Amino acid sequence: MSDDAAGATEWAVPGQVGVGPWTGPWPADPRYDPELLAHGDRRNVVDHYRYWRREAVVADLATRAHPFHVAIENFGHDHNIGTVVRTANAFAAAAVHVVGRRRWNRRGAMVTDRYQTLHHHEAVAGLAEFAREHGLAVVAVDNTAGSVPLETAELPRECVLLFGQEGPGLTPEAREAADLLVSIAQFGSTRSINAGVAAGVTMHTWVRQHADLGEAW
Repeated sequence: MSDDAAGATEWAVPGQVGVGPWTGPWPADPRYDPELLAHGDRRNVVDHYRYWRREAVVADLATRAHPFHVAIENFGHDHNIGTVVRTANAFAAAAVHVVGRRRWNRRGAMVTDRYQTLHHHEAVAGLAEFAREHGLAVVAVDNTAGSVPLETAELPRECVLLFGQEGPGLTPEAREAADLLVSIAQFGSTRSINAGVAAGVTMHTWVRQHADLGEAW
C-alpha cells in the first residue's frame, strides 16, 4: 500500500474494511506492526496509519492534537459518551474528560478510545481545577438562559468544551464553573438535540474557527 493511493482503501472493494496482508518487501520503519503486515489491518483507522502499531498511532496523534479538550458529565450512564469520544478523536481533541461515573458504554466509541487520551473526574470541581492548571477556558454548552449563540460566539482556542448528559443537560455546578455558556440554534419543536450531536456541532465550530484545514486527512 502506498500513501499516494487514490481515496480511502475501503473505496476499492465495497463492503471491505481495511486492507489485507502487506504485499512486497516489508518496511523497515519500526512504527509498523509485524502482525498487521502479515495478516492485514482491519482496524477503524485512516489509511495513513494502516499497519502501524497502536502505540505509534497514539504517539503521532499526540503531535497532531488540537488545544481543545472535551468533557461530558456522566451521572446517569449516558449512552452518548462513546459517540463523543469517537467525534473527539476525529477532530483531534487533546483529551476527553468524563465527569461523574467512571464507567461508560464504549460501544459507540468504535474502538477510538484506544487512541484517545481520557481523563476521569469524580466531580465538576476536579475538571475545573484541571482547566485552571492548564490555562483552559471552560465553555459549557446548554440551551439555558444567559447562553450566547454558538453561531456568533468566538470560542477560545485553548479550552474545554463541556456537555451535560442526555435529558437534564448541565448540572448547576457545571454552569457555575463555566467561563462561557453557549447554546446551539434550533428551529423545530424539540426542546434539545442529542448530546452526542451537540458535541459534534460544537467541536466542528471550534475547527472552523481555529484549525488548519490543510492538516485534515
